[in-house]
Amino acid sequence: MADKTFLIGKSADGPVELTLKRANRHGLIAGATGTGKTVTLQMMAEAFSHAGVAVFAADVKGDLSGIAQPSDMHERWVKRAAEVGVENYSAIAAPVVFWDIYGRDGHPVRTTISEMGPLLLSRILDLTEAQDGALTIAFRIADERGLLLLDLKDLRAVFNHIAENTDEIGKKYGLVSPQTIAAMQRKLLQIETDGADNFFGEPALELADMIRTTADGKGVVNLLMADKLIQSPRLYATFLLWLMSELWEELPEAGDLDKPKMVFFFDEAHLLFKDAPKALLDRIEQVARLIRSKGVGIYFITQSPTDIPDAVLAQLGNRVQHALRAYTPQDQKAVRAAAQSFRANPGVDVQKEIQELGVGEALVSTLDDKGAPTPVQRTIIRPPFSRVGPCTSDERAKILVASDMALKYKDAVDRESAYEILSGRAAESAAAAEAEAKKTQEEKAAATKAKEQAKLDAARQKELDAAERAWQKAEDALAREREKNRGRAPARRTRSAASRTAERVGGNVLSTIGRELVRGIFGNMKKRR
Repeated sequence: MADKTFLIGKSADGPVELTLKRANRHGLIAGATGTGKTVTLQMMAEAFSHAGVAVFAADVKGDLSGIAQPSDMHERWVKRAAEVGVENYSAIAAPVVFWDIYGRDGHPVRTTISEMGPLLLSRILDLTEAQDGALTIAFRIADERGLLLLDLKDLRAVFNHIAENTDEIGKKYGLVSPQTIAAMQRKLLQIETDGADNFFGEPALELADMIRTTADGKGVVNLLMADKLIQSPRLYATFLLWLMSELWEELPEAGDLDKPKMVFFFDEAHLLFKDAPKALLDRIEQVARLIRSKGVGIYFITQSPTDIPDAVLAQLGNRVQHALRAYTPQDQKAVRAAAQSFRANPGVDVQKEIQELGVGEALVSTLDDKGAPTPVQRTIIRPPFSRVGPCTSDERAKILVASDMALKYKDAVDRESAYEILSGRAAESAAAAEAEAKKTQEEKAAATKAKEQAKLDAARQKELDAAERAWQKAEDALAREREKNRGRAPARRTRSAASRTAERVGGNVLSTIGRELVRGIFGNMKKRR
């Protein structure tokens, strides 16, 4: 390996190399299954690492992890190294950090809902137009009301908030139907079941932890263990697109460097473009065109160049094309497209040889020091210095324990965000409603008691009035009797002593009757009390 290039392999015309200064012009590794794409990816990844360039690659089949271990020096690789002219071929492991969205075979990789953004999140959720609009409104409301969207429960809480305030929100942003909200909640439940809840949260991945070099100057190889993740292709593709977008947005402009800051390998690249809406394709094209100025190179790995849209394919200057098979008209079309994408070489019939390449052979064209594509050459790909094949679970476990990333990303952090804020408001509203209901109940009870007391007072007053009338009636009777006695003739005064005695007796009787009557009435009232 020279200081400014690294060896890809050997052709009939001599060594075939990749110029590090042009490595950020992106690239393509294509070929049918079993033709050697993964070994080529591994060789290039470790070559960049040895040159001091940080690398990110997804291990979708589990067999790329051997890059973390030295080569087993199998006779096949030793012979190949000698054939292509590798001097002092030896077993050298690359410095690897294992990552895993599920936190199973690597350090957890997390990002927040806010950082993902509505466009990429819509891609994961596979939303309709109406649902996409609801998602945009949810992000807008969260932004205006200071609601952090960190994980799935935060987004779910905002959707519930929209559902509970449909009229108010509908007047400002447009109607969001309950059916749309219900569908969105089901979508969130689905990706949560697929394991996306492990991906959304904190601590979020810091790109600086990926773009690093070791003490001896080697670039760190960040290996995403994606054998399980690939079973959720939308999540896989969206995660890698998010990572590319983050690199583009966060890294400063770097111009033309002597070598990239980082190289990004996107295996199974066709998943990125499958069923992608135009807005997303435009985003990918934009990132592919502009991210090179940040010192980042992107390399797509797929079966056929036709898997990549033309606008993106045009950005890929470094190409390694393994064998393609032309069994069907579609396959033949792919062969012709691949042949036409190379700079012609009079000594190479690309369309013919692309079908005759053996395992470990490829048609290669790279950008020279001036940025022009070199003529295509049939090349024997050099072997990696690291192990071809997976490392064992024990080997990976030792690397994970020794990694300085272990403590930083091991435990999830759940700080106050939309879910906690909205839940707190709901609890406060519930407490206020409960207090109001209690107050209303107390007021109702007091009113009932007052009403009963009023009835009781009315009854007492009625009894008093009856007693007073009885007393007055007795007094009136006595007064009439007295008046009657006063009006008699004087002749009768000879019996005045007897009459007076009778009158006194009668008056006493009436008084006694009156007192007993009143006593009886008030006695009854006391008993009632």
